[in-house]
Amino acid sequence: MSLIRTGMNLSFSFLSKLALVSFPVSELKKKNKIHDYSQLAWGSDYVFERLNQGMLGYMTGVGKGVKPCDRIILREGCESYQYQVEEVDYYSDPSDMWIALLKKVPID
Repeated sequence: MSLIRTGMNLSFSFLSKLALVSFPVSELKKKNKIHDYSQLAWGSDYVFERLNQGMLGYMTGVGKGVKPCDRIILREGCESYQYQVEEVDYYSDPSDMWIALLKKVPID
């Protein structure tokens, strides 16, 4: 009897761990977000500092949900540019303000 009970506990334990393992896999399947800052004003809504002839840059902005691998669309004059978020750090106050290292990528 105890052998059967142990087997059931192992099955339950295995199934509960299997659910934890499959959760990150489903997270990986989610698409990264595209954040469109092209209609916002540089200098008041966000700040972008170009590095390496615009191939990289640091951006400070406001808004929750920006994370690595997301894309950000910026506009300079009539030209649009798309950058991928390489790293992002959120400020403690205000909590929705962030600074990110961006890498220029082709527009999708």
